[in-house]
Amino acid sequence: MLTPAHIAASIASKTKTKKKHFVAQKVKLFRASDPLLSVLMWGVNHSINELSHVQIPIMLMPDDFKAYSKIKVDNHLFNKENMPSHFKFKEYCPLVFRNLRERFGIDDQDFLNSLTRSAPLNSEAQGRSGARFHTSYDKRYVIKTISSEDVAEMHNILKKYHQFIVECHGNTLLPQFLGMYRLTVDGDETYMIVTRNVFSHRLSVYKKYDLKGSTVAREASDKEKAKELPTYKDNDFINDGQKIYIDGENKKMFLEKLRKDVEFLAQLKLMDYSLLVGIHDVERAEQEEVESEDNEAEEEGESDGGGIGTPPDSPSNTLDSTKPLSPGEFDPAIDVYAIKSAPRKEVYFMAVIDILQHYDAKKKAAHAAKTVKHGAGAEISTVNPEQYSKRFYDFITTILS
Repeated sequence: MLTPAHIAASIASKTKTKKKHFVAQKVKLFRASDPLLSVLMWGVNHSINELSHVQIPIMLMPDDFKAYSKIKVDNHLFNKENMPSHFKFKEYCPLVFRNLRERFGIDDQDFLNSLTRSAPLNSEAQGRSGARFHTSYDKRYVIKTISSEDVAEMHNILKKYHQFIVECHGNTLLPQFLGMYRLTVDGDETYMIVTRNVFSHRLSVYKKYDLKGSTVAREASDKEKAKELPTYKDNDFINDGQKIYIDGENKKMFLEKLRKDVEFLAQLKLMDYSLLVGIHDVERAEQEEVESEDNEAEEEGESDGGGIGTPPDSPSNTLDSTKPLSPGEFDPAIDVYAIKSAPRKEVYFMAVIDILQHYDAKKKAAHAAKTVKHGAGAEISTVNPEQYSKRFYDFITTILS
């Protein structure tokens, strides 16, 4: 296990030899417009490097689910053009999350590169109670700010979640939790969790829905609809006459996975989760690609040099892909939530999200209040976990065609 003393010693050796320290820093600068992201990049780099010296245990011990590693940096010369000079970085349950990354087929070095090679990108998505989202620069991972209550809930479920992932061999629609951190900058604490991106790093999503199987107040607001990629809800899905078209075999596999996932969530007394659905339109993507190539050709013709234009540095160009994928194709090892449509030229990305909501006294009170307001038979979202999981599952079966 990583001991605070071990880490303190390693940071002390770095900060005392300032000259050496700066030579090393030139290799790896963590530049982000937000100091918090610089600290995250620095922290992930530090923690993965530290972990590489820690032997992989044969099995995880109960203490590993309570463990953490902590580091405090106080150095006014520390890379000051883009890093705060005083900060703290804490990683929760490092060995557990390393084990989870391995079970989800994610190499630690690749994970490190995705989160530190370039600053994470801001996302316009906003979660429950104002949670902020970023994606890694290559769009493979999502970094979400969470509350201290979410951290406590994560600790509550981590052992059972890990066991579930072991039993299903990582084959699940649940979020893939890959790392959980606390960052302290200027005395402010921020908690962050990293998950695999539900959507693809290369196939764009044209429409997305957040579905709970509830119809009360489940439509996108006007403010939401004004966004470039709004998140629509259950009533929007129904009113759009939308369906998910997948073949019998994929449908069977998907529903079997979903059934196991929601049963697991009900056992843990979790509720209020959603199915996030993203739709990629293959023909529309092909059309847009043709148009952007035409525009590029025109711009090249107009430029004085007449040289060969280099493609923009987009994630799809920077990723090492073994073979070029044709339109609508994806690598199932990376786009783990993707399902090809049949017979439509579409690809769907579907996963269960926001699972850290425990059915507690507050939720029971909300259920009572909503029942009074909307009537006992109304499809409100705040119901007990067994009821929630059944209604959620039943609704999803009706939207698959």
